[in-house]
Amino acid sequence: MMAANLTPVEEAVAHLLTQAPVITESESLPLTECLGRTLAQDYQVPADVPPADNSAVDGYALRAQDYTEGQSLPVSDRIPAGAAPRPLEPGTAVRIFTGSEIPAGADTVIMQERVEVTDTGIRINTDVKADQNIRRQGQDLAEGTLALAKGTKIRSQEMGLLASMGVANVVVTRKMRVAVFSTGDELVEPGTPLGPGQIYNTNRFTLLGLLAEAGCEVVLCETLKDTRSVTRETLEKAAAQADLIITSGGVSVGEEDHVRAVLEESGELSLWRMAIKPGKPLAFGAINGTPVLGLPGNPAAVLVTFLVVGMPYIRTCQGRLQVHPVGQQVPAGFAVTSPSVRREFVRARTELVDGKTLVTSYSNQSSGMLSSACWAGGLAVVPEHVTVTEGDLLTYYPFTELLT
Repeated sequence: MMAANLTPVEEAVAHLLTQAPVITESESLPLTECLGRTLAQDYQVPADVPPADNSAVDGYALRAQDYTEGQSLPVSDRIPAGAAPRPLEPGTAVRIFTGSEIPAGADTVIMQERVEVTDTGIRINTDVKADQNIRRQGQDLAEGTLALAKGTKIRSQEMGLLASMGVANVVVTRKMRVAVFSTGDELVEPGTPLGPGQIYNTNRFTLLGLLAEAGCEVVLCETLKDTRSVTRETLEKAAAQADLIITSGGVSVGEEDHVRAVLEESGELSLWRMAIKPGKPLAFGAINGTPVLGLPGNPAAVLVTFLVVGMPYIRTCQGRLQVHPVGQQVPAGFAVTSPSVRREFVRARTELVDGKTLVTSYSNQSSGMLSSACWAGGLAVVPEHVTVTEGDLLTYYPFTELLT
């Protein structure tokens, strides 16, 4: 039975996604500036890619029917890449290069490694069949078909595909605007000597990095003082500028945890406390209509809850086609002997052990230890109410997939 007042992970994520407004504003950017952005429209293929049959290798183009074993074929022409070819003279071959357009009449290309050059032409040392080593017109993209759908995240391969269609400027969804706040009078910035009771503000920089990788724009980034009035005023100021407010800390049950209290008093709080480990004190609500995601204060819990809960929300707002990570099933290289009422996201990585790929866990899973995440390659999921024996299959999410 689920612990009282703890929302299951799937239920919490589903709730957030119902509250995620999709960004409809777009902008046109040069193709060189589109990496990591989201397509705001479908892209149809304007013309066949490639635009004509071309050679896949350096070699010789000919008609297969002109080949006779042991006999030479005269070479009648040379076609460099970028040149318009003349029609093939029957009974001859033409020198051709990778990417060169196939001349009319030729139906096969023999790679140069299979050809012996003689005084009278070329002698072919392999079987000759029609359609060898030819990339046909429209083989990659056919005119009028859908090349890339709205909601696709642009990676380097999508940039190349758009370029292959002649697209120089791309219509993308505007960046999601996010305000980031850390809470706690004990926080100081790196580069400042620590005083008694002080610690460096880890979460600010973790979140700045995560949001940059997620394709978001940070419009405010401050540390909140531990007072109710300052917390309220700062959140209200951020609500006028941001699509989403993310806080770290201030959502637990302590007397100095003001974020949750402000949401209850001056906004709305629709989710608090989740059945996740690390990261139980997670809150979601709104202030003046702007969504607020209140993450825990511990550094590893901030990372985990952002990836597990925050990223599906952000992807939905961005209009992305793929909202949830898929993961992979990997045998466990560790054991869990005590079941938990919370779903645990273990900082882990895959390793080759005795010829088998296993997912291994960091020895200390404390929510305050960010070094474990630097060691790890992703998160392994230990479901609620189960124990794990070495060899059991677990779902493993690489960090690269969680942030894609």
